[in-house]
Amino acid sequence: MSDEQQAEAEAPDADDVEEEVEEAEDAGEVEETEGGIQDGDFVKLAYTVRTVDDGTVVDTTSKEVAEEAGIDDDQYDFSPRTIVVGAGHVFPGVDEDLIGKDVGDEGTVDISAEEAFGAFDPDDVKTVSAEKIDEDDRYPGAQVQIDGQQGRLETIIGGRARVDFNHPLAGEALEYEYEIVDVVDDREEQAQGLLGMYLQQAPEVWIETDEVEEEQVVESEDDEEDGEPETETVTVEKETLYIEATPQMTMNQQWLFSKQQIAQDVMDRLDLDRVIVQETIDGSGGMMGGMGGMMGGMGGGAGGADVEEALEDVDVDADEIVDELEESDLEADEE
Repeated sequence: MSDEQQAEAEAPDADDVEEEVEEAEDAGEVEETEGGIQDGDFVKLAYTVRTVDDGTVVDTTSKEVAEEAGIDDDQYDFSPRTIVVGAGHVFPGVDEDLIGKDVGDEGTVDISAEEAFGAFDPDDVKTVSAEKIDEDDRYPGAQVQIDGQQGRLETIIGGRARVDFNHPLAGEALEYEYEIVDVVDDREEQAQGLLGMYLQQAPEVWIETDEVEEEQVVESEDDEEDGEPETETVTVEKETLYIEATPQMTMNQQWLFSKQQIAQDVMDRLDLDRVIVQETIDGSGGMMGGMGGMMGGMGGGAGGADVEEALEDVDVDADEIVDELEESDLEADEE
């Protein structure tokens, strides 16, 4: 038998190979190639979240759904949300359901009360003094802040108030219905989506590579251990995310108290070196005119000429002041 004939005789049968691969896949011995959406992907979602019990709309990106539910808000952005899969931007069950899906896919995920906003805790319904509640908020259903805790006022009788400190959706199972609108690859769009998620409204952003001068330590064998390290000024490139701040953004509580954490999250996820926030103030408010009026008021109504005359009336000899200071120092030394 020739070598060629022997090789053909030893070659496995194609049908046998296919059958063995199928058996291995069934047994979980062969890993399937990952496809579709994976952890870390930026995904644009359209969604609606409802309570399971009575179908109350909790959140939605659909203006039509919001209007039907009577929660239309002209200030609200109803466009699809950009989230990072696996980053905790959605419920864990939704994160898991997105893995392997593709653009255009839809899904519905049931979220248990424990996974959503926790079980209802009767111990979080407490009686407090009505004096701790602002007079304008002393009515059933009011959202109140007491000792740093957010709660809902249930009843108020005399000087006592019953307040529920549970999350408004505690104990509620939810239904999360979604559609994958797009996978976001553009970094500026990714940044805008992240900021929109944090701030509810996405500001204008752009990414530029800037040349920046900075001091760097120069390593030298001659440097003394206790001596000052030698530095030099070098020019480096820094990839910068610019954010055009809006009035809504500058007054946003989330931004005011967490801007450092928000900026750091964006930099880490997009591999950026820094974030620069720009705020544009035009002259339409008449600020300079107002400042001029304030200056006039502070001067007791004195005009510019009056100020100059007052300064001319002050007769101070600098040499005399220096001599007096030196004499004071000598007297102190003699004592």
